[in-house]
Amino acid sequence: MTKKFFGTDGIRGLTNKHPMTAEIAMKVGQAAGRHFLRGKHRHRVVIGKDTRLSGYMMENALVAGFTSVGMDVVQVGPMPTPAVAMLTRSMRADLGVMISASHNPYHDNGIKLFGPDGFKLSDRDELQIEAYLEEEIRLAAAADIGRAKRFEDARGRYIHAVKMSLPDDVRLDGLKIVCDCANGAAYQVAPSAFWELGAEVITIGVDPNGININDKCGSTDVAALQESVVANGAHIGIALDGDADRLIVVDEKGQVVDGDQLMALIGWSWSRNGLLRGDGIVATVMSNLGLERFLNSHHLDLVRSKVGDRYVLEEMKKGGFNVGGEQSGHMILLDHGTTGDGTVAALQVMGELIDSGKPASELLHLFDPVPQLLKNVRYSEGKPLEDSKVQAVICEAEKELDGVGRLVIRPSGTEPLIRVMAEGDNSDQVNTVVDRICAVVEEVSR
Repeated sequence: MTKKFFGTDGIRGLTNKHPMTAEIAMKVGQAAGRHFLRGKHRHRVVIGKDTRLSGYMMENALVAGFTSVGMDVVQVGPMPTPAVAMLTRSMRADLGVMISASHNPYHDNGIKLFGPDGFKLSDRDELQIEAYLEEEIRLAAAADIGRAKRFEDARGRYIHAVKMSLPDDVRLDGLKIVCDCANGAAYQVAPSAFWELGAEVITIGVDPNGININDKCGSTDVAALQESVVANGAHIGIALDGDADRLIVVDEKGQVVDGDQLMALIGWSWSRNGLLRGDGIVATVMSNLGLERFLNSHHLDLVRSKVGDRYVLEEMKKGGFNVGGEQSGHMILLDHGTTGDGTVAALQVMGELIDSGKPASELLHLFDPVPQLLKNVRYSEGKPLEDSKVQAVICEAEKELDGVGRLVIRPSGTEPLIRVMAEGDNSDQVNTVVDRICAVVEEVSR
């Protein structure tokens, strides 16, 4: 059955346009509340958000929905997505909700749901919630309406949990870092965690005003971070996204380090220290062939999943892995959390930086990436990938790259985009293949 509301990462869209309206948010609260009203205990939901202007509206609508069906609500305010997952589990809540559109601009928003185990919901749970959205929800009796309260200690609990991801004897003394929080959910907690561990922290992207989240800052635009790292003579730069579940790093020379290099470092380090489970890591089909070759050279496997951290997590659970992630910077470290956590991943990297004594430019460039090109083609309607012209040019490209490269073409799960990626040892060939496919997709999308 096809889902109408949920995409690869919850429900997401342009604020005040279907489905991202206050009315739908209230119904989602009612439907999700009904689905998780199990047993006779007093039910509880944890709600966090990032710093978007629309977060106030969506939060209040969700609170109305949950309390109307009898669930108590704990509001934790602006907090990273992984913090909501952690608090859901530690507070024995029945459900967790994060209001965020991650790396998208401020005018978008989204609703991510977590089960009582702190993991994102299964397809089955999401389908059942969607079914309830089509029904008349039975409301609680007047005496059973839920209560809502703000939880003031959420930041402190998350900062403590983040610091515990490093061994007790590891400190960041002497390390100068620049931390870009994207004017998003981690604007308070991430710099605090790094400072408490001894680092000298220079911050950017920590002045949210409701509309500047991810605006020329954060993991999707690191130009300001690169400039600041070099200008301040910092050892490393850390870039988080709007909800702080992804991480991009900048070395001391201002060079960008993506998720593939970070996974290589963490996976190899954990393997050397006897911490890695599954004899490898999980990454998506978008990860560079260079990562696979590096891991194989150290007798480690790379298992590939579909794009999306939920699919990475599925493969991790299936194969018993504890390290996985995406080239875009999502890092899932199951020893320390149930979903991607940019702050925890950053601490793993900084711990290695301290331990090795090497500059970031040496430590964080473990392999030479194979030439890879990704382009996005926006479309207005329909399914361009089902067009015969598009299928023909894709088939031709696959034959051309057979044995010397890879081709990955997919629709975005969050935006009306077709993502076209090719990689191979011949960069000219890669560029030609991608441009040819994009041209045909654009042609049929007019």
